[in-house]
Amino acid sequence: MFRRRDGGFRQKLVHVTLRGALYGSWVLGLFPFTYDSWTRKLHRSKWLIGYGIVLNVGIVALILANDTESETPVRMEVFKRNPLAERVNSIHDYHSLVMFALMLLRCYWKSGDIAKILNELMDLQWHHFRHYPLEDCCSFDDFVLHRGLSVVLEIFSMLVMELGMSPNYSPQLFLGTTGLCIIVLVVLLGASHFHLAVVYIYRCVWIVNRELLRFANQLAEGETVESCEVDRLLSLYSRLLELNHRLAGNYDYQMVMVMVSFLAANVLGIYYYIIFSISLHKEMNAILLFIVPQAMIINMYDFWLAIAVCDLAERTGRKTSTILKLFNDIENMDISLERSISDFALFCSHQRFRFRHCGLFYVNYEMGFRMAITSFLYLLFLIQFDFSNL
Repeated sequence: MFRRRDGGFRQKLVHVTLRGALYGSWVLGLFPFTYDSWTRKLHRSKWLIGYGIVLNVGIVALILANDTESETPVRMEVFKRNPLAERVNSIHDYHSLVMFALMLLRCYWKSGDIAKILNELMDLQWHHFRHYPLEDCCSFDDFVLHRGLSVVLEIFSMLVMELGMSPNYSPQLFLGTTGLCIIVLVVLLGASHFHLAVVYIYRCVWIVNRELLRFANQLAEGETVESCEVDRLLSLYSRLLELNHRLAGNYDYQMVMVMVSFLAANVLGIYYYIIFSISLHKEMNAILLFIVPQAMIINMYDFWLAIAVCDLAERTGRKTSTILKLFNDIENMDISLERSISDFALFCSHQRFRFRHCGLFYVNYEMGFRMAITSFLYLLFLIQFDFSNL
């Protein structure tokens, strides 16, 4: 399913990251597919779906039976000083549980559609793009490594938050913390499925752009280019665009809740930070200097990665139109080739690589910046609403 193990250390690390995401998803019941190496196809497995349901229901039951999060001394002080903080924390916990359930529900419910998308993507990779070295596309490796790093950092941050704020260690605390880490890992891996599929689509579009640029250079040097080659690239481009729309439609609700969760966690983190440091007049300690800030930084890092991969695919799609404009400067072009280039340019002007979640907003750097600013404004509203208790 993935690349061979050849290449340098960087490529091997990318290979290990992809393998880790795949095997981790299988173990947690988040990837209910079996792979047939003979046909190179994924097949939906009802046994894996049943295993995932039983496993994750058991994890939720384990957390509910060993819930000591709200009983830590730090949180008890904050909640006693500010009842609104306790209410908002309860709402965020409910949102996290709904997000976890929705991630699994959509994964199982849409598993047939997801299998078709992944099979078609693997088919394109095998028949049309396997001869191009993956190492040439540096952004592919960069994002895969950043994605793997973000998952590790999020789990590390969760452990630091839970254990750092609980001075008294017990088996109940260990079981509750383990269950929370598994839930966070399920959500992160579910989001990673979408992000990794997007980055594979990005790589294919990047190769199409490189081929178009090569054709333009050949024509500029007086060489000939067959119109059927351009038509082939247009067919691949349209299939990739269709896969992109179908993929976004299957993951839009999950990704919206994940991004909202990251931003809400940072808003609540700053709000608790203000209560703990100002209202309770606490001196600077490990909680204020390290535990809370590291969690907010890692959350923002993960949120921005979710924005960056969509913006990367969108910008690469826009570059296709820019490259096609280079053919306008070439004289004495074959009529059939000119018609093929015009069809490609017309298609790109009407169909673009964009990610519109829930039909509400497009995901790119501009929208990511607006969402970050909006979360800061919500923090100000929260402080103004409860200013008398601070």
